[in-house]
Amino acid sequence: MKRSDPVTFCLDGEPEVHLLGTYTRYSSWTARVVTVLEYFRIPYRATYVPLVHVKQHSKSGFVPILVPLSLSPDLEINDSLSICEFLAESYPELSLWPQDGQLRAVARSAAAEMHSGFGEIRNTYHTNFVAKYEGVIHVTEQAEKEIDRLLALWDQARKMTIARLDVLGEKDEGFLFGRFSVADSFFWPVLWRFRTYSLPLLKASPETLSWIQTMWGDPTLRGLSKDYFKQAENPETAIEKYDDIFRGNSDIRYSRFEEEWEFQRQDNLASGHDELQPRVG
Repeated sequence: MKRSDPVTFCLDGEPEVHLLGTYTRYSSWTARVVTVLEYFRIPYRATYVPLVHVKQHSKSGFVPILVPLSLSPDLEINDSLSICEFLAESYPELSLWPQDGQLRAVARSAAAEMHSGFGEIRNTYHTNFVAKYEGVIHVTEQAEKEIDRLLALWDQARKMTIARLDVLGEKDEGFLFGRFSVADSFFWPVLWRFRTYSLPLLKASPETLSWIQTMWGDPTLRGLSKDYFKQAENPETAIEKYDDIFRGNSDIRYSRFEEEWEFQRQDNLASGHDELQPRVG
């Protein structure tokens, strides 16, 4: 297998797990696990294979797969949520889930909902981190319902967390449940979709927009973003069916985002609406 090393930061020690997945510029499932490994600085080795070659390397035919090298090189854990639960058990000192029982329960529920739901958004607006679509992008009725649910979920999570941490007297770092957790990693790729396809944020609450701002501005996530752009420089990583998915539609323009794009929250005082706007520099 051709190996690549996507680790953004220099992690001390020998790799403790081996991750097999597809290139994270397209793969929301693999990207979620990489985000957890990177954010919590768990030493790992990664092997990325083209989507068409997955069955040659995976017993189940699915990715991502995690091999816990310290347990057995023959043990394969598949499914992104199962992998993250395994990591949470293996590294309890890192608190991959919120330490507070109430927040932890809701965080698990939120991650599970993202893991199993939002099928219209998944199937209609494919994951592509570097892609940029502009123009008349149709939002289906079902996609609109799912967008509303996402915005409501994020709003409820943030409001509950703010109130709960205030009671506990603990610091709120601005992520869904205070500190960065598996829940944030599971919603990271859908934030790409909002950016890539200019999906509407008109119903996003101030709390939701503040969380989005926290995610896009986080140094670790920005470091991972650079890796997605680096992958895009290699034509071997390209998946044609996920690039320019609206080709032939003259109402939609396809290009790529600038690597230094930043989230810029803009408040429309007249309507109370906020938009996701690009800013370069």
